[in-house]
Amino acid sequence: MISDHIIITGNRAIARSFAKINLTLDVLNKRDDGYHNIKMIMQTVSLFDLVLVDKTESGIGIKTNLRFLPTNEKNLAYLAAQNFYETVGIQGGCKIMIHKNIPVAAGLAGGSGNAAAVLAALNMLYGTGLSASELCKIGLKLGADVPYCILGGTYLSEGIGEKLSPLPPMPKCTILMVKPPINVSTAAIYGAIDSAEILGRPDTEAMCSALRDGDIKAAACELSNVMGTVTETMHPVIRGIKEKMLKNGALGAEMSGSGPTVFGIFPDYETAKRSHDSFAYQFKDVFIVSPLN
Repeated sequence: MISDHIIITGNRAIARSFAKINLTLDVLNKRDDGYHNIKMIMQTVSLFDLVLVDKTESGIGIKTNLRFLPTNEKNLAYLAAQNFYETVGIQGGCKIMIHKNIPVAAGLAGGSGNAAAVLAALNMLYGTGLSASELCKIGLKLGADVPYCILGGTYLSEGIGEKLSPLPPMPKCTILMVKPPINVSTAAIYGAIDSAEILGRPDTEAMCSALRDGDIKAAACELSNVMGTVTETMHPVIRGIKEKMLKNGALGAEMSGSGPTVFGIFPDYETAKRSHDSFAYQFKDVFIVSPLN
């Protein structure tokens, strides 16, 4: 739970908002409402943003360390606060400071995680006692990944992201993440995937079995993301990063979400660090992380 990573001191909540990766991601079909049914396994990793929420009398204010990020209704954290007050019927306010470490628009649910942190922080600051399920209902209005970010850990996600089933924790391992300096539109990828030829789909049950067995090598072999069919065609650099990670000793490598971040599972820290160094001269956003459960 994200609330396990929040400290309350007076009228301030200090939260860590973690990134996620997709161990598997399958897009099943487009729904009548325009959304897509998905089936994917998500995993929280140790890279995090720092989110400070100060309780005030009225209004919602946001500041970030990145000048280009919106600080109004276009920011999910703002909408999270707005929806919280509307749901609980409180005439309150808050100031939110977000220090971004997670790359933006990277397929890592950074914005969704920030929204989840704000919901959980306000719930604690106001003592409203909303359950995880109730917070997830608010979160789903903001985006499909927000309920998962409220819960965190290892989950099977189905429907549009609202059906979440806990899975055995991912075995301890070292994960390298590399985000190339390109922008990927999730909406564009979803739009293109309906007509794309999908040559292979994730074996979700095989990944679940690997997790149950605590077999990291088997899990690494089952990494799969159908969105890569579209995104890698648009941006060949993604395929290049995957191939280089495998050459560098990764047990498996895959793209997270709609991209462009690529992650690799490595057998040990030393091998991951050598691979990290081989990417760091070329890319700004290169991180060594571990799974969190």
